[in-house]
Amino acid sequence: MKRFLIGQFDKFDIARQNRDFRDYFFGIEVNQIESIEELRILKDNISSGNLKVGIHFPLLKNQWRSRDPQYLSKDKVTYEESISYMENEFVRAEELNPDYILLHYPKPVILDDNVDWKIWRFSDDTEYYYESEMPYEYFEERSRNFFQILSEKGIKHNFTPVLELDALNRYIYDTNLLEGLLDDYPNIRLCLDFGRIHLQDCIDHNFSGLDIVKKFGRYAHLVHLWNARISETGHYPALSSLKPEDGWGDMAAYFRTLNEVNGSYKVLFEHKSHLISDAELEECYQWVGRLCGLRNGI
Repeated sequence: MKRFLIGQFDKFDIARQNRDFRDYFFGIEVNQIESIEELRILKDNISSGNLKVGIHFPLLKNQWRSRDPQYLSKDKVTYEESISYMENEFVRAEELNPDYILLHYPKPVILDDNVDWKIWRFSDDTEYYYESEMPYEYFEERSRNFFQILSEKGIKHNFTPVLELDALNRYIYDTNLLEGLLDDYPNIRLCLDFGRIHLQDCIDHNFSGLDIVKKFGRYAHLVHLWNARISETGHYPALSSLKPEDGWGDMAAYFRTLNEVNGSYKVLFEHKSHLISDAELEECYQWVGRLCGLRNGI
């Protein structure tokens, strides 16, 4: 079963494709293509290479004031613009026949007031609310409304909606709201971003990364894989040489926990592959293959 993907962001990078892609990979994940012309080049390469595609929303860059639709916003205009923005990009994506379209959830994110979030990247303050600013009841109502809309759009436009868990608060990890919504709308799946999970584990004493993987792993369609330390938060490749005792995320533990409940998730190598050598990149693929339980590492 082909389960690995690489990312193609801004434009289809031939050099990256030739270096990073393998014949046994599932396909590519594309995000924020920078122009209509680059979108055409992307389509040509997808067709000629017979590539499977996932889309990290949005497909085309600069279609709205923010990258992510803010479908939980308390501002009526922002909410309505977000729903329209999503629909327009879903229509644009149809000709690529994507396996999935991924959006961040929740958005705006809901932040624990007691956590220092300075390492989290936000384009502006419309991308988040503090928990004290959004009652749980409102969050639940908006989430139910969003899931209904997203499920219907996925069916209409023939893609699997995938929600990448962003910064999380107790509305997610201390309730069964999200599991209930995923059970009610089974065409919607999750993305577990192991890098994000590790970083929140480092800064939030109420958060447990392994518990999150255990709680939501059975719903995962995809893993976004990269590693980080608090002092080095970039998307570093996941290598077996990066030790948890040195502050790196324990990727092996995350995969072991996920494998207990899910054997069919895909893995996107969401890393800066140029930071490592060709030999290290191949080592990364082989090691992750073994962690996923694939025979001979691939």
